[in-house]
Amino acid sequence: MYKKLYTAISVGLLTTLCLSTPAIAAQSNGVTTNTSTQPTITNNVSVANSTDGIIAIVNDSAILKSDLAAAVQQARQSIQASGGRLPPNEQLNQEVLNGLILRELQLDLIQRAGIRPNPEAINQQLQAIAQSQGFSSLSELQQRLDASQPNGYALLRQQIIENESLKALQQRQVAGRVRITEQDIDAYLASPEAQQLEQSEFRTIHIRVPYLDDYSRITEQQREQAMQVAQRVHTALQSTDDANQAIAAVTSNTDINYPVELQGGDMGYHPAAGLPTELANKITKLQVGEVAAPQVTAQGIDVIKLVDKRSDDRLIIPQWHVRHVLVKSNPQQNDALAEQKINDIYQQLQQGADFTAIAATYSDDAGSAGRGGDLEWITEGDTVPAFEAVMKSTPVGSISQPFKSQFGWHILKVEETRKNDVSKQYRRNLAREAIFQRLAPQAQEDWLQELKANAYIKIM
Repeated sequence: MYKKLYTAISVGLLTTLCLSTPAIAAQSNGVTTNTSTQPTITNNVSVANSTDGIIAIVNDSAILKSDLAAAVQQARQSIQASGGRLPPNEQLNQEVLNGLILRELQLDLIQRAGIRPNPEAINQQLQAIAQSQGFSSLSELQQRLDASQPNGYALLRQQIIENESLKALQQRQVAGRVRITEQDIDAYLASPEAQQLEQSEFRTIHIRVPYLDDYSRITEQQREQAMQVAQRVHTALQSTDDANQAIAAVTSNTDINYPVELQGGDMGYHPAAGLPTELANKITKLQVGEVAAPQVTAQGIDVIKLVDKRSDDRLIIPQWHVRHVLVKSNPQQNDALAEQKINDIYQQLQQGADFTAIAATYSDDAGSAGRGGDLEWITEGDTVPAFEAVMKSTPVGSISQPFKSQFGWHILKVEETRKNDVSKQYRRNLAREAIFQRLAPQAQEDWLQELKANAYIKIM
């Protein structure tokens, strides 16, 4: 439920179909791309031949006045929704325009680098938006958006694709600039700051009071009405750890007639590292039994209670020692031929052929074929779902039937299983991530400044 609710929080603003706020968050992994050449303008654009009016030219692209107006409006709504103070108009316009320029430069680099986001991730985000808006399917969301604005759904999808591409680009660029040594990790683990790496899990209740309409369209009276309901939720949660009981206490009150159903509930135990940063920071500061003040967001007003907190210094995980044979489909060997080949291999194994020798001879996995198909120790999440599901259901010493994944046709053998204490490595990974988060903002700023320095930018 956390995933559903928090995904909706992070992507809900996209439903306005405007440019997203230009603030860019640092990402966590990837490689560097060199952008040392300075492009020149090839299209012949000017204010005179534009009915809209051009506010800036960035390499081969133009930023229109309407682009800036839409982005400023979006930024203003986001700041107001979060309860922040609006800067002076001139400052806001300048910051938003700078964000649009940086966005255009990155989109140009994305196009040249051929970066394409995972279609499945795009569909998951669209599905999350549909659920957060109360739709049961993407087709319902599409009908609603297209009815309110021509090609509204296509615009939303393109916005998400651009955002995911930007995220991937930033991951590549920033991670390639941050160098973290084992000595850096040792020093961090020896510092008082490392106490934050305690492996704590937090059980929370998270209840949202949705708005009666989109945030940009609701009236001040409707905002106050939502806040009144949120305050009732806050009061109810102070006297109970039962989310349903708290919601019932609010909705059954005769003097409250709020027409939108409250969302959320008891979210169970979750590590802080698995939550969005803003929510993790809020939850980790609460005492057990404490209820945070209602938090205004663009999608509704959130009320969070920390019900319990538990810690464990040891992290024990199951692992599988696996070998496999992979047969890929390719232009020379279509899927039908690949399936026939894997079935022939399976028959040989059923007749007593040595798995290691078969994998070394026939497997198309260049990384493991030389080791007799040995993938060594595998942890949950290391492989694609289709492979993991078969691995978990195959007894030790047994060979699976042929099955298909996105990489081709497989047969696997589980050599042995174990329970492995990875607490030490887990803490080192957390330390590496903490150091990266500290260094990434400056690395990203340096990269963006270089990107601007190597580009053609003209403010009209």
